[in-house]
Amino acid sequence: MSIDSTWLRCPNCFLPLEPADEVGRTFGCASGHRFDRAKHGYLTLLPPRAPRTVGDDREMLEARAGLLGSGAYAPIAAAVAANVAAVGVSSTAAPAAESGLSLVDFGCGTGYYSQHVAETLPVTRVLLTDRSPEAVRASLTAFRGLVPATGVVLDIWRPLPIRDAVADAALVVFAPRNPPEYARALRVGGVLVVVVPTTAHLAELRADAALLEVPEGKDADVVDRMAPHGLELTARQRVEYRLHADETTRALLADMGPSAHHRFDAAGDDAKPDVRRTRPESGAGATDSTTVSVDVLAFTRR
Repeated sequence: MSIDSTWLRCPNCFLPLEPADEVGRTFGCASGHRFDRAKHGYLTLLPPRAPRTVGDDREMLEARAGLLGSGAYAPIAAAVAANVAAVGVSSTAAPAAESGLSLVDFGCGTGYYSQHVAETLPVTRVLLTDRSPEAVRASLTAFRGLVPATGVVLDIWRPLPIRDAVADAALVVFAPRNPPEYARALRVGGVLVVVVPTTAHLAELRADAALLEVPEGKDADVVDRMAPHGLELTARQRVEYRLHADETTRALLADMGPSAHHRFDAAGDDAKPDVRRTRPESGAGATDSTTVSVDVLAFTRR
């Protein structure tokens, strides 16, 4: 897969990245920093002294792919796409809205949600980002033959190796949040869609000691963190339904995360990991269904 360097800037000096050879294997900036494309088609653009975390591992991604492939979270994917359409495509301030959207997926995981948006809306290119090389690789595979996709391994907590105002729409679905950097990457009038769990999300599994609690007021906290950076809440949607949770589904929900090394957003502070306690119970006494409950928040870049 090719790399579209017009998305990217150097993680060291923040100058634009450009192809540094004729075959698109090496990219560099005017300061002389160089980055080679991995054999699986992505770039690793980590800043100096980046933490030695690796994000989601292969087992977690396989569990997530198994659950998402079953359609368990399809209503969430539909709501994400609908909010991009309602806020992003209809925005006259987004210059690419008529010809097609430039979409960024922050914390892409398997690429499930951005893939659904690209299949539903006029998306012309996608930037897939995650700390996990395995996740970026999986997402690139999901986009093969769909729309041009660029994959980047990065540290979401640091200044991002993404140029200013290059995105019409961005997704942050069950992923960490870096409001000032997301705002910088979006064009004025662009849309940021964030998905956060409510206190009811998978509550029955938490009652079985499978997952940690979700704090009250998570959505309000997100809105408060976005506002100082010119990200105005323009739409809000609660997605809530019952999900059949047999033993296989319960195992997938536990194994796909969040886990100790995945800085996921079920704690009060965005940077605090949500550590799962145990595998959910099976057999007698185990719940046969659980509640899926999330808030889908759409912000417009002002």
